[in-house]
Amino acid sequence: MDELKAFLSSDGNDAFQDDVKEEKNQEVAKKETKHNPKNIELAKLYEDAYEYEEELAAFEAELKVVDAHSIEELAAALTKELPDEERDYEKELEGILVATWVHKVETLKTHPQEQLDLIKECTLSNVVEKLDAAFPESENDFKKEVKAAFTDRLKTLISIKKEHIKEEITDLKIAGLKPTYVKRIFKQVNGL
Repeated sequence: MDELKAFLSSDGNDAFQDDVKEEKNQEVAKKETKHNPKNIELAKLYEDAYEYEEELAAFEAELKVVDAHSIEELAAALTKELPDEERDYEKELEGILVATWVHKVETLKTHPQEQLDLIKECTLSNVVEKLDAAFPESENDFKKEVKAAFTDRLKTLISIKKEHIKEEITDLKIAGLKPTYVKRIFKQVNGL
C-alpha cells in the first residue's frame, strides 16, 4: 500500500489524499442535505407519494402470491411469504370472499342467497369443494370465481395506488418541481 501511495504522490499531487478528502466532502454534503431546512420541506412534499409507492409494492407482492397459489393454500402462502404479525390472512380472505358474494347476491342479484350462507359457514380451504357439492347444477366455475374475488380486489387497489402516485407527481410538476429530484431529496433526508 505504501508503494501505491508513493507512486500516486510521485507527481507532486497526492491523488490518494485527494480521494480521501473527496469522500469526506461527500459525507459532509450528505449530512448537510439531510439537515437542511429547505430539503426537509421538499422531502415532506414527497411523503404521500412514497407511502403510496410502498403500499403499491405490497399489493403487487400480494397479487403475485395469490396468482401463484391455490385457494386452499393461499392463507398459509401469504403468511409464509409476506409475514406480518398484525395480519390474519385467513380472516382477511374470508372477509373479502363474503363481501364479494354479498355484492353478487344483494346488488348484482346474479347468485342465490344460499351460496352466501354456505360461504359464511365454510373455511377458505373447503369453500370451493362445498360450493361445487351443494350446487352441482350451477354453470359457475366456483374455483375461478373465488380466486377472482381476491385478484380483482388487489388489481383494483393497485390501480387506485397508481392513480394516487400519478396525482402526487402531477402536483409536484404543477409546483414547478422535478419529481425525481424531490424523490432523491426525500431519500437523502430519510436515509433511504
